[in-house]
Amino acid sequence: MTVEQATQHLIENDPAFELTEITLNGIRYKAFRNIPETVSDLMEQGMLAHDDGAAPYLFFEDEHWSYGAFCNEVRHMAGVLHGTLGVRRGDRVALVMRNFPELPILTLAVASLGATAVFMNAWWTGAELDYALRDCEPRAVFADGARVAAIMPLKDRHGFALIGLRDGDGMCEHSYRALRNAWQGGTPARPQIMPEDDFAIMYSSGTTGHPKGVVQTHRAAVTAVYCWMMQAAIAPLRQPPAPNDPAPLPPSFLITTPLFHVTAMYPLFLFSLPSGARITLMYKWDAHEAIDIIRRNAVTRFLGVPTQSADLLTAVEESDAELPSLRFIGAGGAKRPAAQVDQLAQQFPQAMIATGWGMTETCALGIGMTGEEYSLRPEAAGHLHPPVQEMRIIDDAGRDLPPGEVGEIVIKSPAVMRCYLNQPEATADTLRDGWLHSGDLGMVDADGFVTILDRKKNIIIRGGENIACLDVEGAIHRHPDVIEACAFALPDDRLGEVVGAALHLRPGAWLDRDTLAAFLRDRLAHFKIPERIWCQHDPLPRASTEKTDRRAIRAACLAEADQSV
Repeated sequence: MTVEQATQHLIENDPAFELTEITLNGIRYKAFRNIPETVSDLMEQGMLAHDDGAAPYLFFEDEHWSYGAFCNEVRHMAGVLHGTLGVRRGDRVALVMRNFPELPILTLAVASLGATAVFMNAWWTGAELDYALRDCEPRAVFADGARVAAIMPLKDRHGFALIGLRDGDGMCEHSYRALRNAWQGGTPARPQIMPEDDFAIMYSSGTTGHPKGVVQTHRAAVTAVYCWMMQAAIAPLRQPPAPNDPAPLPPSFLITTPLFHVTAMYPLFLFSLPSGARITLMYKWDAHEAIDIIRRNAVTRFLGVPTQSADLLTAVEESDAELPSLRFIGAGGAKRPAAQVDQLAQQFPQAMIATGWGMTETCALGIGMTGEEYSLRPEAAGHLHPPVQEMRIIDDAGRDLPPGEVGEIVIKSPAVMRCYLNQPEATADTLRDGWLHSGDLGMVDADGFVTILDRKKNIIIRGGENIACLDVEGAIHRHPDVIEACAFALPDDRLGEVVGAALHLRPGAWLDRDTLAAFLRDRLAHFKIPERIWCQHDPLPRASTEKTDRRAIRAACLAEADQSV
């Protein structure tokens, strides 16, 4: 079946994917008719997929929970939040920590009370934390040791309860362990929670100015999860298993990126609830440790930023390891270099190599593709995930553009955010008549494949010619000595801007500008070839989202121009 045929088959034959239309704020949307109304319902309905709770579920280092034990811990912590800390429907609870089991437990406990989980970046400075705490006004903040130390000086001015966990236990007024162990009051009654109620606030990366708090509803979260459920159901319809194929392995997800970002929270953690998957949390990314975890827990799904796929590939080659359980290797958060697609497919022939595009504002839902389609179009992002999303490519005047023309991608679906917290002007600028203006430039071909070219703000304008940074980076990544590249604008008296690039090279390798230019001559138009390059053997700086920090790299290169080659 084609994607369209498989989608229609599921809509007509599987009640889980039956469609309807809903009206939100006067705007009509396509929506699932029969999905759970809230994230708490999603957890409870997941019991059946997890062997009525008996299946092993959450793993972290030497700790593990069955699904039933995990859900019981969620209910117990809901009692602590409600009975001891006074959290009620509409309150906000901030979670500021690394990937500890307490984070998913508290996420669902907060949701069950009709309160809102606020995910704060664990790498923020004190000033950034101060801004976000003032912005969201939480009743309680849960933090690990490093974050407790950063938040303590801010506590008195904001007036919340601070609870330390793990290495933060004993550093502040409340201890997670002590509160948990002291509570004997049982599970509180669930308040009435509506699908349009707020589930979470997740802050955007904040590459310019303060980060924006993206408000995500229960309906948005559950809609995104069921769109991924549909992708899983579509796969065997498009490529049915052969009669002699072995039975599929139980789904097992490795969570390597921070749970305070959408890539880990939505298509991994929340998706695991109805899909029956076990999850393993990594405290800190290490490719060789990931190999051990994949072997030990028979991990089938690996989803991380592209540099993690590259790290895993290198570690497997160095250790001569085999990872036969892997069935899916996805990339999110940034575009994977095209050259990496075939390298992964050759190293992991049993796995579907996948790419995806989504936003914090869409609960990570968006565009994607896998397998042969991806191998044939490694520069593309894929198809719009069915069945409730709508997409347009528009020009600056808001007019629809035909296939093949470049414009801004705008998306409409029930998975889109409700608003930016406390920022009505930014909300009105981004959400217009139900359409989310992504700020990403792209085009769609006649077959419906979307190619993302760049952020609108990441365009270099050289003498009137628009140059997408991702276009330049994609060509540079094809050089065998380049591990990663970051292109950016350099000021030029004559042309206004020209292209510069910072390169992370393989150990022992080096490049000069002329050698790179010769390599790129048949791969890029001449005006897109970098005028200056900066080379190093260390990874390029990253922003809090684990994406390459283009602004910081550009500033460092300009400040240290004497190191350019």
